[in-house]
Amino acid sequence: MVGLLTLTPGLDTTLVLRTAALGHRRRAWGVILGIQSGTLVWGVLTSLGVTALLTASHLAYETLRWAGAAYLVWMGGRLLWTTRRRSVAECSKAAESGAEAKTDTDAGDTLLGGWRQGIATNLLNPKMGAFYVAVLPQFIPADASHLVAGVLLAGIHILLAVIWACALVTIAHALRDRLQRPSVRRYLDRITGTVIAAFGLRLALGE
Repeated sequence: MVGLLTLTPGLDTTLVLRTAALGHRRRAWGVILGIQSGTLVWGVLTSLGVTALLTASHLAYETLRWAGAAYLVWMGGRLLWTTRRRSVAECSKAAESGAEAKTDTDAGDTLLGGWRQGIATNLLNPKMGAFYVAVLPQFIPADASHLVAGVLLAGIHILLAVIWACALVTIAHALRDRLQRPSVRRYLDRITGTVIAAFGLRLALGE
C-alpha cells in the first residue's frame, strides 16, 4: 500500500525533482531527509494515538489544514514571482557566463535548508496524519507494542520512499545540463510553483 502511495506523483516528488534538477544535490537530499523525518514523526504520533486528535478535533484539523495550505501557496507563489522577475536579459547573461551560472546553481544548496523545507511540507499536511490514522493501526498485530510496530511500519514506508527518491535524483542528475538552461529552468520553476500552489489551494478548499 505505501509502495503505491510512494510511486504516485505528488508534492514530495515535485519538490525532490525540482531541487535535484537545478543541481542542488545537497539540498535535494536535505528535502528527502526532511520529508522522511516528517513521516517518522507521523508514524510515532500515530502509534502513540496522538494523531487521532486530528480526526476527533475539528479545530485541530482545520488549524493544521489552513497552516499547511498557506505555507504551500506561499512557497508556490514565491517560485512564480521569482520567475516573473527574472528577465530574459538576465537569463541570457547567466547562460553566457559559466561562473555566474555555477554560483547561481550553488546558491542555497544546503542540507539543512532542504531538510527544513521537507519536514515543514510534510508535517503541515494534515492528510498525511489522517492517512496514518486510517491505515497504520490496521497493520499492527494485536499482541505487539503499538510504538515499536508502528515505528517499524513507518520505517518500511521511509525505506521505499528513499529508494524512489534515489531514482528521482539519478534521473534529474542525468538531465541536469539540459534542465539548468535558463529558459528550461524558468519553465521548471513555473510548473513547480503552479503545482505546489495548486496543492495548497486543494488542501484549503477540499472537504
